[in-house]
Amino acid sequence: MGKACTNVTRKVLDVRRKAFLFCGLYAALVFGGQHFMKERPKLQLRRPLVLWSLSLAIFSMIGAVRTGWYMMYILSTSGFRQSVCDQSFYNGPVSKFWAYAFVLSKAPELGDTVFIVLRKQRLIFLHWYHHITVLLYSWYSYKDLVAGGGWFMTMNYSVHALMYSYYAVRAAGYRVPRPFAMVITTFQIAQMAMGLTVNRLVYRWMQEGNCHSYLNNIVWSSLMYLSYLVLFSSFFYQTYLKGNSGKSSKTD
Repeated sequence: MGKACTNVTRKVLDVRRKAFLFCGLYAALVFGGQHFMKERPKLQLRRPLVLWSLSLAIFSMIGAVRTGWYMMYILSTSGFRQSVCDQSFYNGPVSKFWAYAFVLSKAPELGDTVFIVLRKQRLIFLHWYHHITVLLYSWYSYKDLVAGGGWFMTMNYSVHALMYSYYAVRAAGYRVPRPFAMVITTFQIAQMAMGLTVNRLVYRWMQEGNCHSYLNNIVWSSLMYLSYLVLFSSFFYQTYLKGNSGKSSKTD
């Protein structure tokens, strides 16, 4: 028993070390890449960007359907509270795969920034901060099977399905009505507000002993979601309400 616990602990630590390694390499490549491209002409990469965004859009759509269907099942059979505290997302016959795929996908999603750097587009703080913190939190939390994960995954899959579809269409050269981008950012803001709500409920119900989580996880998750809420709200204001209509930007 003691040996098994030791092995599990080692695996958890190994995953968490890899999370920091990925993020460290990502930061080095991003800012090193910007320096490298400074005196070089930008690359177009239109076709690779279309394929990249389209593949992530399809992946997110399937993930949203699979986790969303399971979420609806729990809501209809067990109610909202159980949907928040439920841990079966991590080990259900179908949701188990999509929960694991969700966590792993945070590494390849870092590739979004490669296109920004090579095409010499404006790289905003929100973009790289969001990528790093989501990867760290997802990889840290997955092994702990914390409550609220079902909501976090379903919301993220759903928003990314819209977001990457938008990127694919834009990369293909089609003009997308401005309100569509505004809707995506609005959904992202709503996602962050809901994330804070779920964390608050997890903390409340954890005190009653039937909602598995850890105080430090709730604190870090809440700080993360709060920072996203502020940053995405500021992004919305600066991009859509302050008259910066001429600027093109990414919503994630």
